[in-house]
Amino acid sequence: MTTVLTGLESALDRLIPQFYKRICADAVLGPIFTDAVADWPAHHSQLVDFWSSVMLATGRYKGNPVAVHARHRDRVTPAMFDRWLAIWEQTTEEMMPPADARALQAKAARIAESLKLALFFKLPHHQSEASNK
Repeated sequence: MTTVLTGLESALDRLIPQFYKRICADAVLGPIFTDAVADWPAHHSQLVDFWSSVMLATGRYKGNPVAVHARHRDRVTPAMFDRWLAIWEQTTEEMMPPADARALQAKAARIAESLKLALFFKLPHHQSEASNK
């Protein structure tokens, strides 16, 4: 792994709670997250494991982000991912060294795009029928 990310593991323990404090204060995202998360310390720990896994390949995260987000599909819109990313960008820029912030932002943007595709992309009916023939 690059030397840029050497201090990332310990920084995640500070970054994640601060980020979700901002998410909960957001008028649009806050209600969704506060309804969805019953145990914030456990959620923070799980997300530290997630970011450790995706950024440092530690393999600590054992969940399914698509399934978790799909449970809330009726309340989530694609634009909300952009809002989440803007808060992530602001928080990482304030709390992380510039190179780490950029790496975290780039990874988050790719993950958000994947989640949006998994949750909201639907082939038109005629195209999906044609692919089954």
